[in-house]
Formats: sequence, C-alpha cells, structure tokens
Amino acid sequence: MARSLVLRALAACALGVVGVAAFQQPVFRGGGDIVRVFATVTDHDGRLATNLAQDDFEVRDDGKPQPITVFDNTPQPIRLIVMFDCSGSMHGNLPLLRGASKQLIPRLRPDDLARIGTFGVDINISPEFTRDTRELEQAIPVSIPEDAPTPLWRALDQAIDVFPKERQERAVILVLSDGKDAPAPSFRGPFMSQAQVIDRARDESVMIYAVGMRSRSAHPMQPGFGPGGLMAAMVANLPDPGLAKVAEQSGGGYTEIRYGEDLGAAFAQVADELHSQYLLGYVPPKRDGKAHKIDVKIKPHGFDARARKNYLAPKG
Repeated sequence: MARSLVLRALAACALGVVGVAAFQQPVFRGGGDIVRVFATVTDHDGRLATNLAQDDFEVRDDGKPQPITVFDNTPQPIRLIVMFDCSGSMHGNLPLLRGASKQLIPRLRPDDLARIGTFGVDINISPEFTRDTRELEQAIPVSIPEDAPTPLWRALDQAIDVFPKERQERAVILVLSDGKDAPAPSFRGPFMSQAQVIDRARDESVMIYAVGMRSRSAHPMQPGFGPGGLMAAMVANLPDPGLAKVAEQSGGGYTEIRYGEDLGAAFAQVADELHSQYLLGYVPPKRDGKAHKIDVKIKPHGFDARARKNYLAPKG
C-alpha cells in the first residue's frame, strides 16, 4: 500500500513537471556543443515579427536540416561595442553622431552592457562594459581632427578582441562610418582586410551592425574635369561598400543614412532589433573544426529571416 502511494506521488510530480515544461520555452544557458543562431524576422512590410513558434523555423547546416534543440524569443542580454568613425571626413557629422548616440544608450535594457570606441588617428575603446549612461555619454567624441585617417577594419578587429572569450551573452558591434578603409601608414601591426574581419566575426560569434553615412569633411573633395571626375567625387563621399557584406555575413544589419535622414532613428532601430531576435540552437552535426554554412528559413509565407551565414564547428 505504501509503495503504491509513493509511485502515485512520483507519477503526479512527473506530470506536473511535464505540464510546466509545456508552457515554458527553453532558455540557453551555455554549452560548447550548441550552435547558437540569433535570427531577425520581418514581414513583407519590413516590420519585426516577434510571435512565431519554433515549428515555423527551419535551420540547415551545410544544406541539411537540423533539429532545433533550443528556442527562445524573449530578449537576450547583449554586450555591445559602439565604434564611431572619427576620421576627418566625419568632421561635419559630429553633431548628428552625438545626438543619435543619446537615443541609443537609453534603449539598452537593464541586463545589457556597452562600451564606446572611436577610430581615426588612434583606435580607442572605453575601459569596461557598463550600463552607466553618464559614463557612456562621456566616451562619445567631442571633436574630430580634420586630417584623421579611417582604419575601419583594424578598428573592428580590435573591437572583437575586447569581448571575453568565455561568455553567455551575445557579442555585438555597432559601427558608424562614412569612409572607406584607409589606415595611416604609421599604424603598426599586420594588415587587416574585410575578409579577415568576416572570418574573425564568424570564429568569435560576433554580430556586426553597420550604419553608413555620407562624408561631411571640413575640406570636401573637389570634382575633377569631365564625367569621370564628377563620378569620382560622388563615390568618394560614400561609405565603404564592404560594411554591408560584413554585416550580412555576421547576421547583423546595414543601414545607409543620406542627408536629412534621421540617424537617431537608425540607432533606435538597431536597439529594437537586438531585443526582438529569436535564439535558435542546435547540436553541430560534425565536430570537424571547419566552417559550416547556416541557412535559416521561415516556413510560413510572407516572412524573411536574417541570421549569420556560417560558424566554426568545434573540433574533436
């Protein structure tokens, strides 16, 4: 009789656990055997879609569908580094930059932490991750030398170095730039290319968002003679085309701001997107230490997913 009562009690507990699990979504808590993929989903009007279910997603690893073992659509904490281009061509954009930054920082959630970086004559990143609004605002640049270069890829490489190797939170870089990569000859260290930044972001699981702007230098480039000279002057004012590819490959997003458009709204959009992403996780099918392609699809029609394109599988 006593044994029967114990068995019934255990069965009731098991049913209770199953019942609770049915109403709770699994939350990622770490583990080197899980491939984490953060996906941004939008509808055909470009609006964020935040109420999809796990069965609405399909994840392929090197073309083969994978069982999704982790699914969560609640806001996940982030570690954000904002990198500001402080090259000479950004001189006239400084007031816009400072105003927009004050729209981004208040949108950070209580469990988010951020650092502020600048790149131009030097590459500098504030000393620690913080949620202190005043400390972050104090790190925003107040002046830009008129002849400063644009060490774009070096700056992103150094920003990736700042993230802890062992971490639970998402690592995100938001870079704002108006120019093409052009470090000064005095910069020391090995050459850094766009392709190398893409590989590093993949290997370190870093998501990169980019906002491109038109140059507003104190000494704008004067067009040369003929159509070719005019075209060269127009292209010189455009941001580096590689920014969009870096963002796409890492699962982030790219926005280009033209004259008169709201930079603050672009920053706010990035913050809203980061807090509206889906976390998808699956066990890597091979532990071969090689790069694998990731493809995320939405089964219902009318939706698009944006996520990182590849990852480096564990080895051994």
